[in-house]
Amino acid sequence: MTATAAEAPPPERPRPARRRGVELSLLVCAVLISVHGYAEVGLARSGAVPPDALAYGAGLGLLALLAHLAVRLRAPYADPLLLPIAVLLNGVGLVLIYRLDLETPADRAAPAQLIWSTLGVALFIAVVVLLRDHRVLQRYAYLSVVTALALMIVPILFPAVNGARIWIRIEGLSFQPGEFAKILLAVFFAAYLAANRHALAHTGRRIGPVRLPAGRVLGPVVAIWLISVVVLVLERDLGTSLLFFGLFVVMLYVATGRTGWIVVGLLLAGVGAFAVGTLEPHVHSRVESWIDPYASIAAGDGPSQLAQSLFAFASGGVLGTGLGAGHSILIGFAAKSDFILATAGEELGLAGLTALFLLYTLLVARGYRAGLDLRDPFGKLLAVGLAAIVAVQVFVIAGGVTGLIPLTGMAMPFLAQGGSSVVTNWMIVALLIRLSDSAREPHPEPVEAGVIAATAAPAGPPGPPGPECSAGTEAEAAGAAEATARTDPPEPAAEGAR
Repeated sequence: MTATAAEAPPPERPRPARRRGVELSLLVCAVLISVHGYAEVGLARSGAVPPDALAYGAGLGLLALLAHLAVRLRAPYADPLLLPIAVLLNGVGLVLIYRLDLETPADRAAPAQLIWSTLGVALFIAVVVLLRDHRVLQRYAYLSVVTALALMIVPILFPAVNGARIWIRIEGLSFQPGEFAKILLAVFFAAYLAANRHALAHTGRRIGPVRLPAGRVLGPVVAIWLISVVVLVLERDLGTSLLFFGLFVVMLYVATGRTGWIVVGLLLAGVGAFAVGTLEPHVHSRVESWIDPYASIAAGDGPSQLAQSLFAFASGGVLGTGLGAGHSILIGFAAKSDFILATAGEELGLAGLTALFLLYTLLVARGYRAGLDLRDPFGKLLAVGLAAIVAVQVFVIAGGVTGLIPLTGMAMPFLAQGGSSVVTNWMIVALLIRLSDSAREPHPEPVEAGVIAATAAPAGPPGPPGPECSAGTEAEAAGAAEATARTDPPEPAAEGAR
């Protein structure tokens, strides 16, 4: 058995070259699909391929290639699916915005969205190249939360846009700082919960099925969350406040492994939603529209935005009307942002909409997978938190435009018009790639005791050993194993995302 252990081949390690080759192939497919959609819009609207289709494909392909080279050089073991999914979603989003621009020649959003996408890819490359170890972020937990709160408070000083104070506008340039705050809060939650996970899970007072941690442990993170939610409510940014609430509950559940937090979170969310929906007129009108989307039609005021969105989904059917052949522009001013999914549902149909949801599901699942494979608690929580940000956003937006839940103003990741949103989502993908690279990077395997004994034993004459030699060899092997057990205790099981 000793000889067999010594001669056994080492375990096969993952080959980064093959993984990056798969990524490059998927990137080529993502760019080709986007260019095909761009050409299809032109054929449907004017009967000819847009003259700048090759330029669009070359630009998108160049961005994808630069991002791929950064991953190949700095994160060779990263998940090969994350970057192609991001490129495909971003490319489809540009096609949908360009298609809606044809209905509003005086208000074109696709060129600006392409510039923001370029900036997002540039920041993606910077994060992948400069951030060599994700654990460095844990040192800046409190700086992250202070910066996040500052970013959320500043928009209060600027005029409201469509009823919400979430924008900063300076000389024609506008951006939404709350989009960047969600990444910083995820870093803070991950760092704080990782440092206090044992106290959160095993100390405190039990009230019914829930064990409440001590106030000195849970107090700081709850205070930060409450401050952020209050600020967002004052700004009437209820979609982001719901996102932060979901992020907090998910990360607290993963850190403690207690299902009771999910129950408490749902109860608090229900109470808060009822209170805000009753007291806030802007939210109350959206709740009424959700309860009866066709009430405005019966009153003779024409269909509401939600009713137009439902009409668009119904018109799409299973296979859709085809890119460029829909009428979702009737939704109004939010067709390119909050209701971009209605255009996808009408022109791509249920089949195309399902494909988009599967892409989002795969993106979130690969983020959770990276969290499960990581060894350090901070990395686990950060990966789960970043993936949860995408998951909660998709659920809130898709649920709102389909009438499943009341509508809240948020941008669909990568698809919707919004420079701050697309830049932030590229940074999330960059962090997930860095985390997946750390999770998949091979580590040196521990040397077995039998191999050490075989290499340390002096070479003797060949021949079958006698009884005394056999007993001595067995005793020595047992002693070596016992010494190894004393000096190298078994490593405790890593705390996975429960």
